Amino acid sequence: MGKNLYENSAFAKKLFEQANEILEFRISDVMFNGTEEQLLQTYVTQPAIFLHSVIAFKGIENSRPEMVAGHSQGEFSALVANGVLSFEDGLKLVSARAEAMQHACEKTPSGMAAVLGLPDEVVENICAEVQKESGEIVVPANYNCPEQLVISGSPKGLELASAKAKAAGARKIVPLKVSGAFHSPFMASAQDELKEAIENTTFYNPTCPVYQNVVARAVVSKDEIKKNLIEQLTGPVKWTQSILAMIADGASHFTEVGPGKVLHKLIHKINHEVVMDGVH
Repeated sequence: MGKNLYENSAFAKKLFEQANEILEFRISDVMFNGTEEQLLQTYVTQPAIFLHSVIAFKGIENSRPEMVAGHSQGEFSALVANGVLSFEDGLKLVSARAEAMQHACEKTPSGMAAVLGLPDEVVENICAEVQKESGEIVVPANYNCPEQLVISGSPKGLELASAKAKAAGARKIVPLKVSGAFHSPFMASAQDELKEAIENTTFYNPTCPVYQNVVARAVVSKDEIKKNLIEQLTGPVKWTQSILAMIADGASHFTEVGPGKVLHKLIHKINHEVVMDGVH
């Protein structure tokens, strides 16, 4: 992960080494040679995605985005791209966020699952029914694209919701390899930790709007940006809604930066006539 950038760019190598110093462990070694299990540790995964995304973005010549967005933790790299956060502060916040979420995960068993092939409103109703009938927590977490909604909750809540989703005609239920129920009430304690870190970090006014996950609209106030970052830990990632809002506001050319192709898949699914490229 990111090894080609490290080997072929002196600038990328400098940022990798800077990240190693800031994090106080050689994340580059884990990214290049680590096992899947090591990479899936929250304290590694989140800084690794941030680092890869920022380096890829900074490698684009004359990059001046007119609007930005990021999926979940990707919102932090988007905030580096539009000048709200420095690279150093962004990395420190992502690391603090990852540690806070890991602490929350260790308190109570929980998880996530992707529900494929059902309309969002059907999955939303299923989650509400499970909570009402059983008292188990299960909520919509990531609106990745139409008919792909990730849910978060307790093990029993996920089991009950998955059974209902299958009965409702879901094409597939995919348990996710994550350490806990992100973007759910299970992250409340992490929210408190992240709030303190955010309040102690310098934020600047953005050079362009950021379409934040929890509100799915353009935000230009640094104070509102901070508030939404905190709320994002327990609130859903409205990714589909955010991208549709960007298109409605005039976006016609998207560049997806970093590992994965979550934006590419969404654009393909909603079938909008926009130009799409990527830097991975």
